[in-house]
Amino acid sequence: MIAWRYLRARRKESFISVIAGFSFLGIMLGVATLIIVMAVMNGFRTELLGKILGVNGHAIVQGIGSDISDYDALAAKIRKVQGVALAIPLIEGQVMATTRRASTGALVRGVREADLRKLPSVANTVRAGSFDDFGTAGGVAIGSRLANKLGLSIGDNITLITPRGVETPFGVAPKISTYPVSAIFQIGMSEYDSIFVIMPLALAQDFFNVEDAVTAIEVMVDDPDKVGDYQQALLAAASGPVRLRTWQETNQSFFNALQVERNVMFLILTMIVLVAALNIVSGLIMLVKDKGRDIAVLRTMGATRGAVMRIFFIAGAAIGVVGTLAGLVLGLVVCLNVESIRQFLSWLTNTEIFSPELYFLSQLPAEMDVREVVTVAIMALALSFLATLYPSWRAARVDPVEALRYE
Repeated sequence: MIAWRYLRARRKESFISVIAGFSFLGIMLGVATLIIVMAVMNGFRTELLGKILGVNGHAIVQGIGSDISDYDALAAKIRKVQGVALAIPLIEGQVMATTRRASTGALVRGVREADLRKLPSVANTVRAGSFDDFGTAGGVAIGSRLANKLGLSIGDNITLITPRGVETPFGVAPKISTYPVSAIFQIGMSEYDSIFVIMPLALAQDFFNVEDAVTAIEVMVDDPDKVGDYQQALLAAASGPVRLRTWQETNQSFFNALQVERNVMFLILTMIVLVAALNIVSGLIMLVKDKGRDIAVLRTMGATRGAVMRIFFIAGAAIGVVGTLAGLVLGLVVCLNVESIRQFLSWLTNTEIFSPELYFLSQLPAEMDVREVVTVAIMALALSFLATLYPSWRAARVDPVEALRYE
């Protein structure tokens, strides 16, 4: 009761209450910002990892010095490895994609229709057309951004040029082929939507002059984070002149940079909560000096040093507890509506806040981790409680005689 009375604003004590209010706002905004930033970075990593692994696979088996000819038998052996979910033979090659309107570089991926339907990140993201009769119709599927760049729609023709053409006495002649667009997909990652051309495996073998062979076998495992544990078993199952690359090796520097950035952001944003906690210290010290006479009266009435310390501890801790709870609620609300908020701010400022070309994803993701939220809350409460200890100790050390000497 006494702590609450001390926190309430009176006319001559309004400045102290203003400091308490700023301390409350600082803790609330610090906690909310930490939760929002951590959630966005978690969502960014999860979405990015899902898009990359949903298209590229968890491991790639490639031949050494040549293409893989016995790919069906090799894929069957790999599928028998414990923990392997999929093994998909494919052909991959860079091409120049052209139309009458424009031209750009593209990446052709040849895959069977049955295997393509096992990749939900592609099969379930068709925006126009379909994959029906994909293996027999002679058409190709392209990403939505590539379609926009080249001005293509369903039924239009796309011309592909590859340097892996027919050998002539003057060297290898580029091969030029034209295919109708049978499907347009949108994976949600701008880098993939702007370069991928998916082609039936038999058509890709003919286009790249790879007779009854593939360039790689994509492997999907049950636990992508532990793909390194499968390496020896996969190489043993392949039992031939092949090499294996995991997604961790291919994207290691990228995801390490994300982790470092995440840790640094946590440390930097913790400073906001620390500054707010220091405001609690300054506000309580001013409150103790202002309430010196009241403390002396309480002591003469029989209040112990511990009772006085508890009064000011509760006064300071109340700011930290309420600020932390308000920050948790604010962070939760923003995380649940982060994409709507981004769209509103983009509309309000008439700028692209989360550019897909820069951040690879078309939407701003947010994924809250319960352990991180609890860690942030405990950290904010601990800083708030520590900030109240010194002012509370000073209040308990006030000498009643000295405080009332000149009253």
